[in-house]
Amino acid sequence: MNEALPDVPEVRVVGLPQLTSGFDLVDRLDLPMHLKVHGPLEPLGGEQLAQLAERINLRGRGGAGFPFHKKLRSVAESAIKRGVRPVVVVNGSEDEPACRKDTVLINRAPHLILDGALLCAEAMGARTLVVGVTRESTQRSMEAALAERGLSNGRRSALRARVQRNPVRMVTGAAASLIRSIDGGPAIPPGRKVSASRSGVGGAPTLLSNAETFAQLAIAARIGPERYGNTGLYDEPGTVMLTVSGAVARPMVIEVPTGVPLRYVLQLAGAPPVPQGVLTGGYHGKWIDAATVNEAIVSRNSLDAVGGSLGAGAVLPISQDTCPLGESLRVAQWLAEESAGQCGPCYLGLPAAARGLEDILGGGGPAALEALKQVARNVKRRGACSHPDGSAMFLESTLKAFTDDLAAHVLGNGCGRPVAGVLPLFEGGRAPTGVPGGQTEENGPSRQKIYVDWTLCRGHGLCADILPEVFQLGADGFPTVAQAQVPRYAEAKALRAVRRCPALALRIEDETPQAKGPSRNLPVLSQGRGRRALGR
Repeated sequence: MNEALPDVPEVRVVGLPQLTSGFDLVDRLDLPMHLKVHGPLEPLGGEQLAQLAERINLRGRGGAGFPFHKKLRSVAESAIKRGVRPVVVVNGSEDEPACRKDTVLINRAPHLILDGALLCAEAMGARTLVVGVTRESTQRSMEAALAERGLSNGRRSALRARVQRNPVRMVTGAAASLIRSIDGGPAIPPGRKVSASRSGVGGAPTLLSNAETFAQLAIAARIGPERYGNTGLYDEPGTVMLTVSGAVARPMVIEVPTGVPLRYVLQLAGAPPVPQGVLTGGYHGKWIDAATVNEAIVSRNSLDAVGGSLGAGAVLPISQDTCPLGESLRVAQWLAEESAGQCGPCYLGLPAAARGLEDILGGGGPAALEALKQVARNVKRRGACSHPDGSAMFLESTLKAFTDDLAAHVLGNGCGRPVAGVLPLFEGGRAPTGVPGGQTEENGPSRQKIYVDWTLCRGHGLCADILPEVFQLGADGFPTVAQAQVPRYAEAKALRAVRRCPALALRIEDETPQAKGPSRNLPVLSQGRGRRALGR
């Protein structure tokens, strides 16, 4: 089984380093060392900065790939039109188990990121800078970097700068989630989608982009667009940061020029000579098969053309001796657990999709396959963030990339291979920390199981209304399950279901390893949480 990646894995570079310059000298570039390696940086005007970003075709490196110059101009225009100062936000919330490139940059080259962010802040007249992180190591490094520059969040500061620490959650990395947390709310997406460029932090126009994006801007501002364009492809110049893990001998973060063959990157990390498939772009990305790997080069356009995705820069090969559908099922189950628990198509659809893939592996046949396809279609474009869309894309890509294995499971007795568990996941399982209403649950696997006493159940159906994550009603009007794990974010709702069942047919038992003594009819919750649940 593949262990979780460390915050800062091995770092390699192909060709001349740009973002990773100085990494061979020290573990972390403090401000004096940063200036020795990269040199001083002259300020640029807003239009100069936008033209620079446009000339180097700089796109967001967090996954969506939105053109940075368009975002920069949109924020500036909104700020001028409204007569308010904009806000600059660096998104360093890297919460996929397979992604570490931004974490590496924040831990080892924080001042390069700050260079780009401060360039933008000065050019647009921003007076607020926030860096969003989710790990203790990145918080420490960035707070130290702000202190080294004499930046603080004091009221009298010309530029108020601070670090916003949020829980390690897949949905935390969404722009809307980060903005909501900066404004004092939970780190989950709001129900209404609003462009941050028009109304972000505190309602002000907000320039929000990924940590690597700001670092790339700082490199280009120093060396100029011509020299920057000498590296990589003509239409996608520069370098990209990749996290390579999965079935590799040496998991690593690697800086490579665009245009490098993908197979060469895999060889550097010790991947199998002929991988069964490669997941590109992370767990919201797409699979490509072994034949396609030899055609792909490291670039957004190339990977899109062969059915892959650059996405968040994660590259994960798997070997021929593991079941690809089983590997994907582990990821699908994790994606389902990462739901914020507030959008029905997401917190109901993603677990249903994971169960559908599990049914296929369990011999459910063509009916199970069609059910999975239907669920994947239904969750798209129906959530407050991109999590259901990205998860559905991953599942659909799995079915498309491994047709032989899919046929073996749907039409036969399976592929006969075990699941090696090579795709990294966080240890111990995870469950949503953000729930509607601003409450926050601690991380960890499900602690409780809910049971139906069939001798008492009369088919009232109230449990399915209160707890649809667990209970669905069959054609006869009775629940379709006799027992099920309760998601962490749904514990309060499970308590309500137990207490409101007219027939008293439900009970909840504590499933934590340290639980001792007889089973309980109610969850082990604090009195405060219990009272809140009853009051809903």
